[in-house]
Amino acid sequence: MKYGVIEQMRQEYPVPPMCRLLGVSVSGYYAWRKRTPSNRARQEARLETEVLAAHQRTRESFGPERLQRDLERHGVCVGVHRIKRLRRKLGLRCRQKRKFRATTNSKHDLPVSPNLLNQKFSVSAPDQAWCGDITYIATDEGWLYLAGLKDLYSGEIVGYAMSERMTKDLVMQALFRAVSSRRPKPGLIQHTDRGSQYCARAYQELVRQFGMRASMSRRGNCYDNAPIESFWGSLKSELIYHLRFATREQASSPSASTSKCFTTGTARKPVSATCRLPHLRSDFIWIVLRLNALASTDSDRPQRNA
Repeated sequence: MKYGVIEQMRQEYPVPPMCRLLGVSVSGYYAWRKRTPSNRARQEARLETEVLAAHQRTRESFGPERLQRDLERHGVCVGVHRIKRLRRKLGLRCRQKRKFRATTNSKHDLPVSPNLLNQKFSVSAPDQAWCGDITYIATDEGWLYLAGLKDLYSGEIVGYAMSERMTKDLVMQALFRAVSSRRPKPGLIQHTDRGSQYCARAYQELVRQFGMRASMSRRGNCYDNAPIESFWGSLKSELIYHLRFATREQASSPSASTSKCFTTGTARKPVSATCRLPHLRSDFIWIVLRLNALASTDSDRPQRNA
């Protein structure tokens, strides 16, 4: 609207010349200023404030659908399409992912296991199938590698380990922790990618000793390990990318000041029937900070989608 343009520029330029330039009268402009804003204009301004607050509250990581759920939890009811329009108007965008670093080396001559899971991520009880993978955390000293195992029923990280080197010892330590905490029955499917760490003879022997059945993704197919791949993506976009670690020790040690930054709930809804992501609640920060707490998904259990 022309009057709106004049209002925005009135601190820099005189009003009369701008009115002449835009073809409106000076009296009309001042009459417009005295008018009471319409209910829709007031509602629009309030929603802009709410959307901006939600965007900042969720650390610039939520898209329109998840922003809508966050706003609903804060008592604000608004449609997804309106949120999309307001995000465009306010210039709000999700924080972009950083450059990808490969953590899978499948160019080796080690034996690989068949794909027993075959993207069937729906299980009927805990500890029937675990997905394992390695991700990385950037520090000023270099990369810190994080290996984890996720239970497909509960969505919990049942075992994890951190190291500055991406070796078979890293994934073996994560497996030891998982077995120690869960004590699964024989027959559990332990699914991973074809990385050399997981194909190593020592790791596969450990899997057999624990009575598990080894399963591996097809070459170059990240969807075969989607549950934990998506989990790492959420961890990074909603937490890691918002932190800077000076040392590897800082990234793997408890930090009260860091945990306080992430005590707001960022529960996510299951995004599909084949890839349920766990809740990234405040206790999940402790996984990254090398504490024993696990990512709780209790609120997911009553409604089993996948």
